[in-house]
Amino acid sequence: MHTAAELAVEGSYVFTPRVFPDARGVFLSPYLDSTFIETLGYPLFPVAQTSYSVSRRGVVRGLHYTATPPGTAKFVSCPHGRVLDLVLDVRVGSPTFGRWDSVVLDSRDFRSVYLPTGVAHMFVALEDDTVMSYILSTEYVFENERALAPLDPALGLPVPADITPILSERDRTAVTFAEARAAGLLPRYETCAEIEAGFCPAKRPHGAA
Repeated sequence: MHTAAELAVEGSYVFTPRVFPDARGVFLSPYLDSTFIETLGYPLFPVAQTSYSVSRRGVVRGLHYTATPPGTAKFVSCPHGRVLDLVLDVRVGSPTFGRWDSVVLDSRDFRSVYLPTGVAHMFVALEDDTVMSYILSTEYVFENERALAPLDPALGLPVPADITPILSERDRTAVTFAEARAAGLLPRYETCAEIEAGFCPAKRPHGAA
């Protein structure tokens, strides 16, 4: 059966599916409505975009988050390869503000991570040809996307010592967590919570779709 466990960042969860192996390979379902509803109290957000990335060993993508509003919630998994997946709480006012957690996602256990609106996401590819799958609550809009320095020493994120990080120019020159906070670039927890509440039909205003 599927299992779920909350991460150190409030509202973030790791889901572990049941995997069915046979002589042909494996079959699994990364997402099950019943498990998600049992865990969070409502189904996954309405899907606005699905995406894939393919990365060589050492690639670091992140730390990324979306200006809120509109904000973006994510459900991510690694159907091929292996990554160290990290979530950082950048929601000002959150009970876990500034806290991070990490999970190894790979094509053996096929775990997935749910990232609520307003948190920052990053991963480190641990193998060549690693594929990451993203299910998003909003479409990507360049102007709304924000980046934080993934190697910010103040955060101390656990990039493996045997990895030489490969960064995009955007991530290499991104502001630190402290700089983003001082500049007022981080989302408010209350705003993020309101957006998350909109994913729950019972909490939507009367007459809302």
